[in-house]
Amino acid sequence: MGGPAKEIGMEYRDGRVTRTFGTTLIATALLASVSACGGGDSSANGATTERARGERAVQIIPYKVTMERQVTRVEAVGTARARSSATIYPETAGEVVAVNFEAGDHVEKGAVLLRMESRQEQLAVSQAEVDLADARRLRERYASLSAPGAIAQNELDRADVAFKAAEIKLDVARDALADRTIRAPFSGYVGLTDIDPGARITTTTTITRIDDREVLYIDFPAPEATFSQIRPGETITVQPFSNPEASYEAEILTTDSAVNATTRAFTVRASIDNSDDMLRPGMSFRIGFSVPGENLPSVPEASIVWGGDGAYLWAVEDGRAQRVPVTIVGRTEGNVLVRADIQEGDWIVEEGVHKVRQGAPVQMPDQTRNIARSQEAADRAAGGARP
Repeated sequence: MGGPAKEIGMEYRDGRVTRTFGTTLIATALLASVSACGGGDSSANGATTERARGERAVQIIPYKVTMERQVTRVEAVGTARARSSATIYPETAGEVVAVNFEAGDHVEKGAVLLRMESRQEQLAVSQAEVDLADARRLRERYASLSAPGAIAQNELDRADVAFKAAEIKLDVARDALADRTIRAPFSGYVGLTDIDPGARITTTTTITRIDDREVLYIDFPAPEATFSQIRPGETITVQPFSNPEASYEAEILTTDSAVNATTRAFTVRASIDNSDDMLRPGMSFRIGFSVPGENLPSVPEASIVWGGDGAYLWAVEDGRAQRVPVTIVGRTEGNVLVRADIQEGDWIVEEGVHKVRQGAPVQMPDQTRNIARSQEAADRAAGGARP
């Protein structure tokens, strides 16, 4: 029996069987079994604890989304031009006999600015008047004959043609005579001239410039993004570089019909009342105004997270964080305007963005921080946003 007894862990002492080893083995086995069972419970409890720890809400500082109008600031330099402006040239060559203006004079439409020697043209008018009178008498004499067939029809036709030709010849002569006198095409102020009596001029000689500057037009470039937002009838403030302390209200008249493909800008024309004649064509003006755009969500800069696929933020939906891609449009006082799938009044994560994950529960404290502008400030900004 010694072999089997040893196999089960028995010992012989003084002829008696001792089960100490067997008892120890069984106890060890029982302890191992209990330990195994206890270890399984501990592992399960640990997993449960770990899951509970993973579901623990992340403490964040939330922000309630507000909507704010996008505003585009336009800064440009404009150039003034007169409402009507013309450079005066003679219609024909000849000698100047009189200059009837001085630089800076205000002249009315049709006023004589310059006269040229016109004796030949006057004689041509006189000759044409004589020819017309002769043609008229002949036609009247033919018409006075009452007897049928007294004058052949072809003779009557020739008399009518001669009369009409004489009328045309007189009109041509009068036009040639009128071209020897230079008149103002509209009311305005005349500029400098280098022409004196006795000078001979040609059709390429500049006599002077005349400007109707009672109203000035200011042309300036505006960015393409504001093309549909600048409308005729709106007013802007402009400042002449010659007097930065002065400012004028200008009314937008129209915009160009196309956008410059190189500069990506288009031309805007505004008008200024210059009835006091303090401004001049060609002056440059500093132009600055704001153009309102669309309403966009306004969120803190700190809420924006940058990832490999672009910018995003964490929105809080049903107590859990949801990732929302965003496109940054502009910046305001401490906030950014974005295009994103969020609405006014939605909650987002402002602080703690790096602690949350997709779908993770979040805990929002009772006191939240919202750094949106006050209603008064928003109204003031909206009120000053129009050009």
